[in-house]
Amino acid sequence: KSFYVGQGCDFPSPNKENKFIPLDISNISKPVLGYTGALTSFRLDLPAINYIAEKMPLWNIVLIGPEDEDFKKDNIHKQKNVHFLGSKDPSELSDYINYFDVCFNPQLINEVTIGNYPRKIDEYLALGKPVVATKTPAMSIFKEYAYLAESREDYISLIQLALEEDNSQLQIQRTEFAAGHSWENSVKEILKAVNSVIK
Repeated sequence: KSFYVGQGCDFPSPNKENKFIPLDISNISKPVLGYTGALTSFRLDLPAINYIAEKMPLWNIVLIGPEDEDFKKDNIHKQKNVHFLGSKDPSELSDYINYFDVCFNPQLINEVTIGNYPRKIDEYLALGKPVVATKTPAMSIFKEYAYLAESREDYISLIQLALEEDNSQLQIQRTEFAAGHSWENSVKEILKAVNSVIK
């Protein structure tokens, strides 16, 4: 018997009273679209990122994480509004995410990613950030709290919408939703499933 018990996550602790802005992002003008994680061509839609950068030159795209060879060699490095900040210690990521106006996850849909639970979405939402991500079966869990794109064009229109709609009430709702995906809650669901079978 199989049961869905969700995904446990370790969440950053946002310091809303005294946010620290890292030096290497502080001079990047707003709005900022951000991604944190491995930059690999078999998981991320590199042409889509290029498309967004070309179509919206006033948006700055910040990519944080190690690059594979395809990313290193791509012409995206010539885009003036795309900034590669390299790998960061996990303890620093919340400072960078806090600076993002919109977090995005331009994930490819293939046999590697189709069933992937993108834990980074919980991490973004936990900090109250608007999220635009590729629509996949796994992302249906987040459909009420994230903007789901089915095309490159969708990414642009949904990012614009996310920027326009963002407010303190939505930020609180995102944070509260993400908090439900804690390890504690996942363990409770496991125990509930076990007890339902034993009975």
